[in-house]
Amino acid sequence: MTTDTPATGRVVLLTASHRVAPGLLSWPAWQTLRTADRVLCADASHPQLPYLREAGVTVEHASPAARELVDACAQGATVVVLTSGEGDRKLTDGLARLAGSGRESMPDLELLPGSYDLPGARLLDLVQIMDRIRRECPWSAGQTHHGLAKYAIEEAYELVEAIEEGDRDELREELGDVLLQVVFHSRIAEEGDPDGEGAFSVDDVAGTIVEKLIHRHPHVFGDESAKTPEEVKAHWLRMKAVEKQRDSVTDGVPLGQPGLALAAKLASRARTAGLAVPLPSGSGVGYELLALAVAAEATGVDPEAALRAAGRAYRDAIRAAETAGDA
Repeated sequence: MTTDTPATGRVVLLTASHRVAPGLLSWPAWQTLRTADRVLCADASHPQLPYLREAGVTVEHASPAARELVDACAQGATVVVLTSGEGDRKLTDGLARLAGSGRESMPDLELLPGSYDLPGARLLDLVQIMDRIRRECPWSAGQTHHGLAKYAIEEAYELVEAIEEGDRDELREELGDVLLQVVFHSRIAEEGDPDGEGAFSVDDVAGTIVEKLIHRHPHVFGDESAKTPEEVKAHWLRMKAVEKQRDSVTDGVPLGQPGLALAAKLASRARTAGLAVPLPSGSGVGYELLALAVAAEATGVDPEAALRAAGRAYRDAIRAAETAGDA
């Protein structure tokens, strides 16, 4: 006499990224949904539901406890639970307790990702968070492009400092702060100018830089060829000249940047254009610094970075003197 071992059944927790368009599920996910005995979902407004119904998958609006779910699989049934975006912690904890007790005949438990985040998907979260902050935070709601301009400068400097210090954790954080400035300004720009004109979004910002990158890299996206960094730079400058149609090589050089960086940038533009321009003569430290900055740029040295490095050394010497004085 033999006794049939009862089928254990199967519980499938199906996850789907909210950062991927609803309905775009993996083939294993669709197969499981179509062949399951029951499909359950606690969230009646789950974004996947309209697409599942359209595909002929019957979804029950239910929020079973772990015990109920195990019982539902007792005769070998497969039950799929479509989880929320945040997951169903209460359910998974309950299933873990039952499995860990050693007293239960548990169904097979499976976590099935129905969709995965694409690279850059967390940027969608940032855009959504910024939108809500702009609407609900009194300080953020009152900000303008002009009011935020100083923060963009500060964050850029902090990013440079993190790079020069070689601190990877700090670098990641400062890159996020710079990215926030881009998203914040883009969100403000969605509202247009005071008359509601000229509005654009972060998608327009991204689209503009994508088009620019493609156009300025014909050796990557077109038929041109570039084997060396110098050839790449030549392509870039040629494409940029066609785009901008500038009257002077100095057009587009921001005069508000730090003085050493400004002098080096002007020298770079003149040298690239093949212009032998004598330095203006004059007395005073300004002209001396200009000559030093131009000489540094000619030898491939960033004068601004070099001065910052010297400044850090000076800071360390000051601190050492302070420590010696306290001894």
